[in-house]
This record gives sequence, structure tokens and C-alpha cells, in this order.
Amino acid sequence: MTKAVIGVKGMTCDGCVNSVTRALKAVPGVQTVSVSLEKEQAQVDFESGKASIDDLRRVVEEAGFDAV
Repeated sequence: MTKAVIGVKGMTCDGCVNSVTRALKAVPGVQTVSVSLEKEQAQVDFESGKASIDDLRRVVEEAGFDAV
């Protein structure tokens, strides 16, 4: 299991947190997701053979937020 912390800019409310969480959980290989509005970040546990950090960043961007 690989752990990643991705900065997420542009979230303004709990709806944004839910959107980012749903997007990340939809990535194959993702096990757990914890998104913090206050810290502007997402913590993700995933299987490195099924997903990559680039995949995670891409879905955050596709959800309309900036992955940093």
C-alpha cells in the first residue's frame, strides 16, 4: 500500500470536499481517501500497481480543482 498527500487548491466548502473524495475513490486501486478543507489536501492510500500519483492528480484536476 502506498500513501500519498496531494495538495488541493480551490476547495471552498464541504461540497468541494465531497467532490474530490468521490473523484479519488473512483480511481482503481484507491483504498482510503481523507480530504481536508482546512489543510487543503487529500491523503490517499492506494495500490501502486493499479494507480499512480499522476492518476490521482489528474482526477483532482478533472473534478475542477488544482492539484499541487
